[in-house]
Amino acid sequence: MESKDKLFRKKSTLNCRGKILSLDTPLVMGILNITPDSFFPGSRLSSTEEVLQRAETMLAEGADILDIGGYSSRPGAEDITVQEELDRVIPAVEAIMNAFPEAILSVDTFRAAVAEASINAGASIINDIAGGLLDENMFETVARLQVPYILMHMRGTPQNMQSLSNYTDLVTEVIAELQVQVAKLKKLGAKDIILDPGFGFAKTIEHNFELLNHMNELRIFGLPVLAGLSRKSMVYKSLGINQTDALTGTIAVNTLALTRGADILRVHDVKEAKQTIKLYKRTTL
Repeated sequence: MESKDKLFRKKSTLNCRGKILSLDTPLVMGILNITPDSFFPGSRLSSTEEVLQRAETMLAEGADILDIGGYSSRPGAEDITVQEELDRVIPAVEAIMNAFPEAILSVDTFRAAVAEASINAGASIINDIAGGLLDENMFETVARLQVPYILMHMRGTPQNMQSLSNYTDLVTEVIAELQVQVAKLKKLGAKDIILDPGFGFAKTIEHNFELLNHMNELRIFGLPVLAGLSRKSMVYKSLGINQTDALTGTIAVNTLALTRGADILRVHDVKEAKQTIKLYKRTTL
């Protein structure tokens, strides 16, 4: 039993450009969407002032990481140019780092050029919804920059992913497809790899619940796992409610994710996620 635990032991820290984040207690990543069409209207920010206000609130509530996105990844989202994404993301990164220099920023992008510019502007982590499949330069870039990289499972693009949700064995196929990308990253010398099973990306609501139920099988990688379940359709459609009323459901699925090995919760509601983790930790003492 002891040897099995050692085999599946996860990496316990992330090196964020010299700032060490411990994973001994699950972390909270607060979502900052610099987009006009993100799936949850309450997360959309349209000015630097709004970005700084939301960042300040999330940091005060205990966010360990702030995740900045300039490209909406909701199903069927409109495609934008690299320059437009840069014009949204880089000013936000610079403004937050100037106001809150100790903050740890992640940038949600599948484009290597945006990733590199974001790190140069002060971000510490790259969060790639495409897991390296939409930009052939992404893996080389993050390996060279030696920054933590969130590898998410997805098929296709945000525009067509929901037509690619055909699986014979969902969990086995997700693990196999992630394994191919993890091997490529490790060969290039990438150090801090975080896995995201990609709830809602090329997956039906039924798939999402199956994946949540089997999340602990990702332990085979020995890598940290991120769960992005906040206010998603699997929550509000299952309950027959609106996204704005989906906080209670989000807390429920986040709690389940924690029991199945999630190390990072990516959320719109930081305070509630921190409280969820605090109570969860009381059960693991």
